[in-house]
Amino acid sequence: MIHPTFRRYLPLALTVLAFVICRATGFAQEEGAPPAGGHDTSVWETIKDGGPLIMAIWVAIIGTSVTMVTFIIQNIMQLRKDKLAPPPLVAALEQNIQAGNYQEAWATCKANNNYLANVLKAGLTRLGRGKDAVENACAEHGLREATMLRTRNSYLSVIGVVSPMIGLLGTVIGMIGAFAVLGATGISNPQALAARIGEVLIATASGLFIAIPAFIAYYIFRNVSQKVIVMADDTVNSLIGDIPYEELAGVQIGENFNAGAPIQGGSRKVSMALTTNCPVCGGAVTPGVNPCPHCGATLDWAA
Repeated sequence: MIHPTFRRYLPLALTVLAFVICRATGFAQEEGAPPAGGHDTSVWETIKDGGPLIMAIWVAIIGTSVTMVTFIIQNIMQLRKDKLAPPPLVAALEQNIQAGNYQEAWATCKANNNYLANVLKAGLTRLGRGKDAVENACAEHGLREATMLRTRNSYLSVIGVVSPMIGLLGTVIGMIGAFAVLGATGISNPQALAARIGEVLIATASGLFIAIPAFIAYYIFRNVSQKVIVMADDTVNSLIGDIPYEELAGVQIGENFNAGAPIQGGSRKVSMALTTNCPVCGGAVTPGVNPCPHCGATLDWAA
């Protein structure tokens, strides 16, 4: 089973990688001089002549390069503020919270899967416990979501470390073959020795060719992720900043909805100008009706 991330971005990653390989191979064929004897040995022939172990190493190199391109494309597409906190979602949540429709705001968050929705949903479930509980829930879940985003990016660092090691393994195996040729024939066959040394250089260069952009991308996306996470957290804080927590004591938002006992003072204010839905359960309420016919909450209708 292919992970959804790779299934989504793998075709584009393969296209980019194939273009880069074709350009690099074409450059090598144009700029490189053919070996003595007039026979131009291609990169594929050099790899094929190295045996099954060299082939396996090249499969690993190609696999890490495809993975690197996939994660780079994913980060470019996902590490943006409009992905972590889409403006239409922010506007809808702001309207629901200002109108007091907290259960509807929770349902909106549940219907969306992004940083803002997941963090705010965790805070709304603790709405009846007070401001500190909501802020702590948002902070805890925000840290969890941020860790997931950074974990995806950390794979680029792993690729940057592993790919030179794979290239180094190819280098060692190629050197063993080169010295075997040198020990068997001496310097009477310089073409075979040169082919082995070329195999060594190709493996080393390929590992570095993957590692360098992987490390560059890792540090760039690490800074980008920190920036967009801070901006998304600011959006969450602005949404929960003006909630009247004292009026919502005992209310339970979420799957196990509970309107709670009437608060001291006996009312929860509802603006007739903004909504005709109950601010507790979200059910349709005729302006002026009291209590809510759906959940029984006491409503204070304001002009």
